[in-house]
Amino acid sequence: MKDHVRAGWTGAVLVCGKCSKKLEGGFGAKGKASLAKALRGEPAFGKGRKAAIGVVETRCLGICPKGAVTIVDSRTPGRWRIVPLGADVEALADELR
Repeated sequence: MKDHVRAGWTGAVLVCGKCSKKLEGGFGAKGKASLAKALRGEPAFGKGRKAAIGVVETRCLGICPKGAVTIVDSRTPGRWRIVPLGADVEALADELR
């Protein structure tokens, strides 16, 4: 049995699952996708180990902003972001790349 698996990730974005569930979507082209799903659709982001930047939906991060989702970029763990409902996912992805 292997003791490790290689991944192409240069970082990971953690998305609060509780915040996403409360908003019931609100992101993407039609405004119906969750933030995690919308981010995974952007170039370089994905769920699998071959993505450049992994997007992982977590349990509650404990911030619970109204009308927004909390995310953490693993490359800057000291700065958590609050992404408001309907924010431009393309611009957010450019900031995170």
